[in-house]
Amino acid sequence: MTDTRIETDSMGEMELPSDALYGPQTARAMANFPISGWRMGRRFICALGRVKRAAAKVNRAAGRLDGKIADAIIAAAGEVVEGELDGHFPLDVFQTGSGTSTNMNANEVIANRAAQLLGAKAGEKSLVHPNDHVNMCQSSNDVIPTVMHVSAARAIHEELVPALRALRDSLRDKAEAFDEVVKIGRTHLMDAVPIRLSQEFAGWSAQIDAVLVAMLTAQVSLCELPIGGTAVGTGLNAPDGFASDVCSLLAEELALPLHETKDHFGFAGARDTALHASGVLKMAAIALGKIASDIRLLGSGPRCGLGELLLPAVQPGSSIMPGKVNPVICESVIQVACQVVGCDAAITAGATGGVGSLLELNVATPMIAMNLLTEIALLASAGRMFEEKCIRGLEANEDRCRELIERSLAMVTALAPKIGYDQAAAIAREAGERGRSIREICTERKILPPDELDKLLDARKQTR
Repeated sequence: MTDTRIETDSMGEMELPSDALYGPQTARAMANFPISGWRMGRRFICALGRVKRAAAKVNRAAGRLDGKIADAIIAAAGEVVEGELDGHFPLDVFQTGSGTSTNMNANEVIANRAAQLLGAKAGEKSLVHPNDHVNMCQSSNDVIPTVMHVSAARAIHEELVPALRALRDSLRDKAEAFDEVVKIGRTHLMDAVPIRLSQEFAGWSAQIDAVLVAMLTAQVSLCELPIGGTAVGTGLNAPDGFASDVCSLLAEELALPLHETKDHFGFAGARDTALHASGVLKMAAIALGKIASDIRLLGSGPRCGLGELLLPAVQPGSSIMPGKVNPVICESVIQVACQVVGCDAAITAGATGGVGSLLELNVATPMIAMNLLTEIALLASAGRMFEEKCIRGLEANEDRCRELIERSLAMVTALAPKIGYDQAAAIAREAGERGRSIREICTERKILPPDELDKLLDARKQTR
């Protein structure tokens, strides 16, 4: 048995490994694009298999595709969905800008596997043809963006939204647990008026809530699919009803409101929906990064920083300083936020007219799809890790919070309505110069009766 076989496409003969299910177009793309070693991910390949399977089912039902051939294609596409054929999808992300190479990779793999299921050998196109049968009523220009939308909508629904909800709920739980803890607020990183620790955590929870609302909006927009537009949006070679039937099958299979777009031309030439989704993902990244950064600052110390929060110790922090523990979970989340911002910048460039979007076709779709799915996966993983290994184990350093409240010069703010801004400012200045508290200066100078002073300097009442 030879280790290679010869197949022919429109450009001539191509030598292939004998056990490869891909064909000559995939082999040519492998030779042409040895760029990064990055492949289209599992979610993308799974969604590609689902789209090919749904198309075969619709074409069989309409009588356009022989039942025996259709059944073999459906079975082969099912193996793609389950990940059994991932080794036969070797192509680099940075390929032809429409994703034609990856679409043909799928067509060839499914056709060859279907031929095997029918008792033939891989490469015998007379039985199952990658273009005529697997790609029937389709074009790379509508399949690849459809797959991008399906895979991204599913990833948001199944991975990211649950991770963000768990994080939001954990922040809410901490807000309830910390309601009795009063601490000093800070604006411009300087001492400000008191705030309850619960209010700080509630603010972060509300920030994640806002992200979730925007995320669900992005998910809905991704459920609009361009399948059926074929090459340029006119729907040439895609009969009436094909696209809507494919969308219905996918919607039922994935329990998502997937539907055919009303404007195939806009979807062919632009990637505005992906751009919108990426913008929302960047919003999520910024929110996670801000919360992680704040928690890192509030937990700084343990003795020479703010020290208001006690972060879970998950690993040693230094190779030279014994006993040092660093806020490594927060740092990981912040790095993810930076990476997502970078992915969004790449997507923005890929969607820009004159760069990725040219006239009737976007030619940066594989790169956009890869970055979009990368953003979702990173944020979902970071969100889960942040909740499990940081937020869930956070504790309040109540003694430190009380200490800083009493020492804060901003406590004088509550006296200003009673004694006037200028006198309050003079008291704050004197307290700062002498290293005394506001309470001590006011008591020494008998600014107010003791009971009234205690009432005005009650930090908790100031937070209401």
